[in-house]
Amino acid sequence: MTTRPLKTLSLNFESKATMALAFSYSKYLIVCFLWLSMATATLAVSSEDPVPTPWPHQFHSILVMNKSGILQVIDLWYDWPNGRNFNIIQHQLGKLLYDLEWNNGTSFFYTLDSNRECRSAQLEVGILRPNWLDGANYLGQRHVDGFLCNVWEKVDFIWYYEDVLTKRPVSWVFYTGREAHVMTFEVGAVLEDSKWQVPAYCFDDDNKPLLQSQAFSIPTTPPHHQLFPHDGVLRGSMAI
Repeated sequence: MTTRPLKTLSLNFESKATMALAFSYSKYLIVCFLWLSMATATLAVSSEDPVPTPWPHQFHSILVMNKSGILQVIDLWYDWPNGRNFNIIQHQLGKLLYDLEWNNGTSFFYTLDSNRECRSAQLEVGILRPNWLDGANYLGQRHVDGFLCNVWEKVDFIWYYEDVLTKRPVSWVFYTGREAHVMTFEVGAVLEDSKWQVPAYCFDDDNKPLLQSQAFSIPTTPPHHQLFPHDGVLRGSMAI
């Protein structure tokens, strides 16, 4: 049996140990590189502010409005493909008002009770676009109505709260302090065409009593880039 010199065995052992150490160090560098790459990618994604989800082209929503304890319930039907938007507004123990607007700027405000009240207006803007929140400033996350929400502000006029998980609107608040709380949000729901018909007395100038209440006052020039609340309702296309 051939016996290797002790020095040779020692050198071979040191060489293998060095190679093993170098291999382990290489794996360590690779792991560090991958971790840093993933961390950098995550940081890049998280550094981009979320954007509001565009409104569905058609939906139905029930809103509870509150301004200093004055309550309303609004039945909202949004129908972008047909260029129309309908707000049926129930004041607490008060009138049921119908606010119907079209994308050509024509709006009707009326009741269906025995008073047969109606008022029309021709505005320079149509209904809100689905992407009317484009360009809003992201403010971070807050808990609203029990939901963790992303929050945006637009032109110091409205603050919009969207559920982080479902991307559905939860609430919005006007600069006046009037709050909208979203109770239901039915994507794709469409109101039948017959419900969009304005009563005939809206076109009868001789017999038409105009609504004179403050709730139906129409500003001629909507503030803040053609977006303004009408009785707590979002109206007018954003053109920012």
